Amino acid sequence: MDSLARLDHLHLWHPFTQMRDWLDREPIVIVEGRGAVLRDSRGREYLDGNSSIWTNLHGHNHPRLNAALGAQARRIAHSSALGLANEPASRLAARLVSLAAPAGGARPPADPPAPRLEKVFFSDDGSTAIEVALKLAHETARRLDDRSKPRVLSLDGAYHGDTIGAVSAGHIDLFHQTWSRLLFRTDKVMAPYCYRCRFNRASPQRQDARDYRRCGWECLDEVEKRLERGRKSRNPYTAFFFEPLVQGAAGIIPQPPGWLRRATDLARGFGARLVADEVMTGFGRTGCHLVGQAAGSATPGLFACQAEGVVPDFLAVAKGLTGGYLPMAATLTTAEVFGAFLGEYEEFRTFFHGHSFTGNQLGAATALASLDLLEGRASVEARRRLEAALRFELARLWDLPQVGDVRQVGLVVGVELVSDWRRRTPFDLRERAGIRVCEAMVRHGVLTRPVGNVVVLIPPYCTMPAQARQMVAALHAAIRETLGT
Repeated sequence: MDSLARLDHLHLWHPFTQMRDWLDREPIVIVEGRGAVLRDSRGREYLDGNSSIWTNLHGHNHPRLNAALGAQARRIAHSSALGLANEPASRLAARLVSLAAPAGGARPPADPPAPRLEKVFFSDDGSTAIEVALKLAHETARRLDDRSKPRVLSLDGAYHGDTIGAVSAGHIDLFHQTWSRLLFRTDKVMAPYCYRCRFNRASPQRQDARDYRRCGWECLDEVEKRLERGRKSRNPYTAFFFEPLVQGAAGIIPQPPGWLRRATDLARGFGARLVADEVMTGFGRTGCHLVGQAAGSATPGLFACQAEGVVPDFLAVAKGLTGGYLPMAATLTTAEVFGAFLGEYEEFRTFFHGHSFTGNQLGAATALASLDLLEGRASVEARRRLEAALRFELARLWDLPQVGDVRQVGLVVGVELVSDWRRRTPFDLRERAGIRVCEAMVRHGVLTRPVGNVVVLIPPYCTMPAQARQMVAALHAAIRETLGT
């Protein structure tokens, strides 16, 4: 066994991993990366098929990100945000606020007017960004809306992180069962899962279920009914948490066009503030959505919410914020929320929450360089080419009877494996179908991880069309080898 792998077996405990299985085999030890390619300690190369757990945007070892990180390291790596400000964090906050603003005319004027995101609270990762949003939403409802017991609504199957508040806000049954004694109650409502929706009257076809669904938007009726029940209980929901356009850890579940706008309009109409979890979907991951077309100045929006003109009260970002280089997160919110925490020192209205590395200079400087890349014409065009290449290559998967649904939102792909596509019959999780397919993909030079029976492809933006072809070909071959024809 490789010496590094032996050290791993002796001392490391990996996340979301059954360590008994892990210790039965030699792990792949990654030692180097460049572009979309990773290299292990034995010199073998692999394509990074999930952007190193959905974080890496521009590829590994990017010269401009390396330069930004190095230049900042030569000045200062970190200083406290408690009582001190710093240059990169201040500039990054202003940049994020600018990017989150709807460009002129992206959506007709609302009544009441849509909120404006103006304030940024930095933290460390997606879970902490959601934890910040949860605490702020809770206290704002108490202070401004006079709600003694604020209530949270989120989508069935939602994943919002692993801290106690974030797990409570999410609704993955396994997590709630595991940590039930630690969690507080939040409510869930039906998510729009077209492929397995009980309201979808269409028979299975060989295309994305969103394209052939037959329904009357009953999923939105369920949202409205839940909100109405909350209002009748005299304790209406004060916050609605959602992942815009696609739910990630739920199984790459995309929302049909128009659902996001309608669902958030309903929630706001019932008085709930909107909490958008863009930890996975942000920074161009869901495609090049044009904003500002009515003003004649269309530009690619970097957030999924902008695809349907939704402006939340809280916007949580992480993962790709630094281009996948350093752990850093941010929660954007409004002047109204910020104002709820202003007061005299002795009133103790301060937001009593913080992180030692809040506003870290290395992370902020790298994030600024990443945003420069994202807004550049070359990156925009590369993302469009990659999205089109994936769409073309994925079509070949429909000839496999073990493929039930192929779902793509921009540069996010989920391929749901089934034992019988005509009946949408899922594999029993004990068969480990998704895991086995991903293990077979390793032998074809592609690394990724499944979500249950859904194989995920989320490549870095630098991935070339030929590399996208190799990723899909590896998946095709792995399904045939593992699950048979």
